[in-house]
Amino acid sequence: MDAAQRLFLEKGFAATSVAEIVEAADVAKGTFYLYFQTKEDVLAALKARFIERFCEKIDAAAAAASSGSWMHRLDVWIGSCVVGYLDEVALHDLVFHEFHPAKRGMKRANPLVARLSSFLLEGQEAKAFSFIDARLSAVMQFNAMHSAVDDCLADGPTVDRQKLVDAVTDFCRRSVCP
Repeated sequence: MDAAQRLFLEKGFAATSVAEIVEAADVAKGTFYLYFQTKEDVLAALKARFIERFCEKIDAAAAAASSGSWMHRLDVWIGSCVVGYLDEVALHDLVFHEFHPAKRGMKRANPLVARLSSFLLEGQEAKAFSFIDARLSAVMQFNAMHSAVDDCLADGPTVDRQKLVDAVTDFCRRSVCP
């Protein structure tokens, strides 16, 4: 998968062939087909790996901040998402913008939204947050973060990370402030 990822990032998904992937990975074509039927399957596996690693980073940051106030914990959670996205823009764009799932259900199954929703519910139970629907609040916060990063990247690759993190965390705080 690492060889495919490197080639997809260097050449583009459409321009990369299975033959190039197996050559770069130094494996037989038959070995490739034991694990994947198509290069689209490789892209789906890269997406799953990206999500897993991204979630691990967010979980680690959240755990490290678990003794702080609920608002601080929200800041860390959202800030980690912003920085994590900025750190992996090219890979993010590859696995999410080249990958076109046939069903909306795949978008609905976003593990980051599920984690954020659980976090928001915990904060609501602790009387630190106020909202009507945890899942919808998480969806809106996640999409606000994602769109804000995309908007900043539209101006070029240089992003004032701290300003962006501050703006997104301020927005997210205000959306759940009691």
